[in-house]
Amino acid sequence: MGKKLAYHNNENVMIFMEERWSDNMFSFIVVVFLLFLVPGPAVIITISQTIKSGRKNGIMTACGIALGDSIHVLFAVLGLSAILLSSALAFEIVKYIGALYLFYLGIQMLLTKTKQKEKTNLEQTSVSIDKSSSWKSIKQGFLAEILNPKTALFFLAFLPQFIQNDGSSVTLQLFVLGIVFVLMSISYTSVLVYCASFIGAKIFKTSGVFSNKIEKIVGLIYIGLGIRLALQTQE
Repeated sequence: MGKKLAYHNNENVMIFMEERWSDNMFSFIVVVFLLFLVPGPAVIITISQTIKSGRKNGIMTACGIALGDSIHVLFAVLGLSAILLSSALAFEIVKYIGALYLFYLGIQMLLTKTKQKEKTNLEQTSVSIDKSSSWKSIKQGFLAEILNPKTALFFLAFLPQFIQNDGSSVTLQLFVLGIVFVLMSISYTSVLVYCASFIGAKIFKTSGVFSNKIEKIVGLIYIGLGIRLALQTQE
């Protein structure tokens, strides 16, 4: 009888813990979704790349950013991101490398000469992007995200707020929360890519002048993001 009672008690505890974890995960998902409503640098970069180079390029950029977020999550779980919080020098080094990279991309686009093309801009947005171009988009998204120290500090401060003190592994909880965030992020940015590609196609179709200047506009956006990153502080 005592064994049966102990078994039922343990079962009730497990059910209670699962319910708490479900409620906690639901709260986490809601908060993350609300955070997505405020566009950050990753969203701006993805939309810019989509309008400039088409849907597939936008998706590849989003994948690169998601890969960068995954590394940040891993660093947060392992405690490596705490270095950026404790060391002003490390924070400044990563910050300025990231800013210089965004400046480089922006200047590169500003210096790109508009070429005469036989196909219309609308057709260009739907053509297949070759493997080298896809890899370039992934690399740009990844480097832009991984070289943003504010993203590292965000995961370091945000994820622990949803840790349950129920005896389960804190490391595992952090990892699960981080993966959920990354999956939500790439899903959200993919939706934005499809919306941006549709709007971009409409703009290209109706405004040849705008389409000829898109490289310059995206270049200025990247430089603006670089300036924003360079001005960031640890606080």
